[in-house]
Parts: sequence; C-alpha cells; structure tokens
Amino acid sequence: MSVMNTIERRKRVCIVGAGAAGLPAVRHALLYGFETICYEGGAGIGGLWRYKPEETDESSVMKSTVINSSKEMSAYSDFPPKPEEANFMHNSHMHQYFVDYANKFMLNEVIKLHHKVQNVVRTDDYSTTGRWNVTVTDTKSGKTWTEMFDGVLLCTGHHSLPYFPQSWPGQNEFKGKITHSHSYKDHKGYEDKVVAVVGIGNSGGDIATELSKIAKQVYLIRRTGAWVFNRIYEFGRPIDCSFNTRFFNFFRQNFPLWVADTFVKWQLNRRFDHELYRLKPNHGAFGAHLTINDELPNRIAAGTVRVKPQIAQFTGPREIEFEDGSKVDEVDEVVLATGYSIDFPILEKGELIKVEDNVVDTFQFIFPMACEHDSLGIIGLIQPFGSVAPIAEMQARVVLDVLAGRSKLPSKVDTTQVKRLEHMEKQRKDMEERYWKSRRHTIQVDYFPYMDELASYIGCVPPYWFSYLPFDPVMAIHSFFGPFAPYYYRLGGPHAWPEARKTILSIEDRIAKGVNPTKSGTLFTYKHVLCNEILVGVLSFIAGIAIFSVLLAFFHYML
Repeated sequence: MSVMNTIERRKRVCIVGAGAAGLPAVRHALLYGFETICYEGGAGIGGLWRYKPEETDESSVMKSTVINSSKEMSAYSDFPPKPEEANFMHNSHMHQYFVDYANKFMLNEVIKLHHKVQNVVRTDDYSTTGRWNVTVTDTKSGKTWTEMFDGVLLCTGHHSLPYFPQSWPGQNEFKGKITHSHSYKDHKGYEDKVVAVVGIGNSGGDIATELSKIAKQVYLIRRTGAWVFNRIYEFGRPIDCSFNTRFFNFFRQNFPLWVADTFVKWQLNRRFDHELYRLKPNHGAFGAHLTINDELPNRIAAGTVRVKPQIAQFTGPREIEFEDGSKVDEVDEVVLATGYSIDFPILEKGELIKVEDNVVDTFQFIFPMACEHDSLGIIGLIQPFGSVAPIAEMQARVVLDVLAGRSKLPSKVDTTQVKRLEHMEKQRKDMEERYWKSRRHTIQVDYFPYMDELASYIGCVPPYWFSYLPFDPVMAIHSFFGPFAPYYYRLGGPHAWPEARKTILSIEDRIAKGVNPTKSGTLFTYKHVLCNEILVGVLSFIAGIAIFSVLLAFFHYML
C-alpha cells in the first residue's frame, strides 16, 4: 500500500516559515498528498540565509558568511548541489540553492510571502481531533484571519531573539557602542576602531577575523576558549566529508570518547598550539559546539586579533578590565556574540511550551511534551555537528509520516515501550556528561545517531554497507568509506528516490568539480582518502591487538 493510500482524507497542514527547515517540510507535505500551505512573514524564502542589510527582528547571515558544512553534507536528500558550486558556498549561493529547490519542486505555489502567523492555538475539540487554529496577518493588506489545520510544522528557527548576558560592573558608564552580533551586517563603520568581540563561537570568530582587516585593533574575548576546526582537511577535502563516514563512526561508537578526543586534539594542536594562542578550553574537542574558522590563527599570529579572558568590569568611558587584570583603553565598539534565546511566542501566545535557560521539553527535539497529540512539530530546533538543513528535512518527514497515519512514535504512557520522558531525560543527561554546562548546549545532536534514530521511525534507515557486498561492492565501499550524505536516507522508505544511488556514487566528482571544474573524481581516484582511512584502521587494529596482548600478559602474570 502506498503512503498516499494511508491517508483516509486529505488533511490540511500548515508550515510556518520558508527557510532551510520550512522548504523541505513543504516538499514532503506535498509528497504525502496533504493540502499544504506555508506562511512566510518575510519578503522572500530562505530564512536566515536570505541576507537582510537592514536592521530587522528576522534572523540573517552576515554579508560575508560562508557555510561551515560542505555542500554535500548540507544538501537535501533529493536535490544535490551543482557540481561547479564551491564546496563551502557563500551565503548568496546557499540562498540560491534554496530558491532552485523551491522552483524545481514548485513549492512557491503554496508559499504565501508577507503572511505573518500571529498565533497557533489548539481547537476546542483538540483532545479528540488534534487540530489547530492558526491566526495569520497579511502584512501588505493588514487583513487578519484564522484557519483550522490538522497539523502544524513550526519552522522559524532559533536565531531571532538575541541573548544579552548580565551587565558587567561599570557597563552603564561605557560611552562606546554595545551591539549584538544579530545586528552585525558587515564591516562598514568599524574602520580604524578598537573593537572588542565577546564570544568565541562561530559568529564571534567570523566577526573578529573580518574586522581585524580594517579595524585599528580587535580583541576577542573568550569565556572558556575553543578548539578551532578548519573547513578543509587533509589533501584539501572538506573536513565533514572526511569524518562523516560509517568508517569513522564505527570507531566513535566502539571506542571510548577520550580516544577520538585525544586524536582530534592532537591534530588540531599540530595546526597551531591552542594553549600558546590562548584559545585552549578546559573541555574536550567534542565538549562544545564546533568553532569553525580558517583565518583565526593567522589573525592572532599577525597581532590584529588579541585574545583576552572574560571581562571583569568597565573601568571608564572607554576602558575595559579583564579577569587577568589586564586593561584596554579607548575601546570604541563592543560586539556581543553571545548567542540566542529559544522562544515560541506564536504558540498560544508563548504559553504552550515553557523554556528555561534554553531547555525545552520535547521528544526528539520535535514534539512538545505538553501536547496530547503528535500534530505539532518543531522543525530545526537542533544544534548539530553539521548542517541543520538535511536534519530538519528528516524531522519534517517524521512529523508528516505520523500525520499520515503511517508510523507511530514511542508511546507517552505505555510502559512496555521506551517512555518519551525517559528518552528526553537520557538525552539531557548525555549532553550534561559530554558538554560543558552552557545555555548553548541544550539542543545538541550528532548527525549519525540522530538521523538513524529518526529514520527508524519511518522505515528509511540506510542498508548496512556489508549488505551490498554480494551484489553491489562499489556501493558497499562508498557506504563505508565515503561521505554519508543525506541521499542515503532516500534509498528506501517513504518516497524513495530512484536517483539516490547515482547521486551517492557521484559525490566525489562534485567535490572535485567544486574546486576545479576540469577535474573528475571518484572515491577511487582520491586514493589518499581510501588509503588514509585504511591506514588508520590498520594502525588502530594493530594498537588494539597490542593493548589486548599487554593486558592479557598482565593478568596472566598476576594470576
């Protein structure tokens, strides 16, 4: 029986937001045959990736932003990027990718721009129907109305409400300008100024390196430090394409975390000594959300960026004192790259889902625990080691599959199944044990385990690599050693994509052409990739045998 036939009647689905999370939600809602409408409050699609030069409450990238995850690992499951596109696209090219996606699948026909959702409320008969009333305003005409839907997917992201830390002593006496990175668009206006950037996440690092080229001096203020990753790995390959393989995932799953952590820190320190550069944190390489920056060590080495510890106080109209006792005079601008607060103001006027220090009660970061029915999904409420877009797509597929009546999630009350509350508490405990305590580490997910778990709900878990060995050894090799891109999750399950295998086998060619359009590439022509990973595997195996032999000899001696 097809998925379409599982829908007893044509249900209405409302998707709020037409950004990186909303677009795949629209795509798959149409695939399931739902009557679909998407409300987007802005003037165009793309959400965060639609650059907005003006001051706005909407989320926006900076003018110079480049994606941190490669094009292949950022793609939707049935829409590979163009071969000639750069492996790490400028935000304008990423936005164009979303526009092309919407055009190819005719999503614009159901997307209503300049339509702002004001409120989403459970209907009077919600307890029996699970339906929602959605109040919308056409911001051009001013008209407001309410419609009823069987399901709602909230795809508005979590980068719109800037978080301002508690004021420092003397801050009110500071005569310079203090802004949040949310308002930072480009370098204009910062020329020849002394700028202090607070925060060493991705936004803070990007702003500091950009301004270091035109400002008089930039001070990068870190609270805990950070392990800084390059976008490019050995032989010039995208780092996520080298590490997001089933091969490396095997070692991550079967070896203690400290083994991988030690190896990664060793590699990062080979590039530059994090302690010497005053960046070394107290946590491990996987103990915080990744900081990706190719330029930061060079700017520190050039002296145009000076790393400082946390602010202790503002000591004058232009002076800042740091926790190590050092001071900086004549500071003109302070940019707070201190992250964002999670909130849901349009869900029953902000009363439906309570948020405390960015902690949200949801099952799988999708379904609110406060809701009786699984007819409301929060899409994109994640902070992954990788791109949000393909993971948000998988989240949307899960919600829509449940709305279609095709699959059921673990029950909230059935003691014979894994309880949702227990699952949520385990996720939180795992995050607390792995990450340093911070309000930014409440929605962390790892690509492989999270994608696989969501895929298991709807029956699209990719086949094991070794299952291909008897009849498709080329696919087996790619499945184990190659980048495990989102296309793998369309090999089977609902709405399987016939082009998935072909797209998977051409990943390396698109990576090569992203740098040099005249070159072709496969997993086999990139011999260094395969040989490098095999070498690591062989050495790891030998090391394991050696450790086992030593332990065996030790216990034999003790006995």
